[in-house]
Amino acid sequence: MQTGLVHLHNILRWLILLFLIWSIVKSYSGWKNKKIFTNSDRRTWLLTLIFSHLTLLLGLVQVFFGRYGIFTTTLPVGTSVMKDKFYRFFWIEHPTTMIIAIIFVTIAYGMAKKQVSDEVKFRKAFIFFTIALVLILIGIPWPFREVVGRPLLPGM
Repeated sequence: MQTGLVHLHNILRWLILLFLIWSIVKSYSGWKNKKIFTNSDRRTWLLTLIFSHLTLLLGLVQVFFGRYGIFTTTLPVGTSVMKDKFYRFFWIEHPTTMIIAIIFVTIAYGMAKKQVSDEVKFRKAFIFFTIALVLILIGIPWPFREVVGRPLLPGM
């Protein structure tokens, strides 16, 4: 079951990245071309929000109860979380970065509900989605990262 959750979490990462890029392109285009905010824009932002929150929930389950979870793993004797690169990344850095990124996605989606001009909606959503994308790209355990690197696709 744990392997399945890790694989699902990994696959959802790609959906989040795709929807974030799509949301950024749509917000930038709407902002620069002074478009009217439509239901299509709202749906795109909503799907970005849904996939990011779903992935966050799966990630939190793994952080607390997964194979290397906080409640299911004991650190080796004499090891500090902050001195161990693996545990520091998966218990502190990755969850913190992703939670902050999801907060920015949520704020960006919240712009769809604000009673402000469409240009302001698009501009602020563009900024918040871009910040979220940068944070997510920083927080992902890419294969080239020492000690914490994971494959691009599950099972590879």
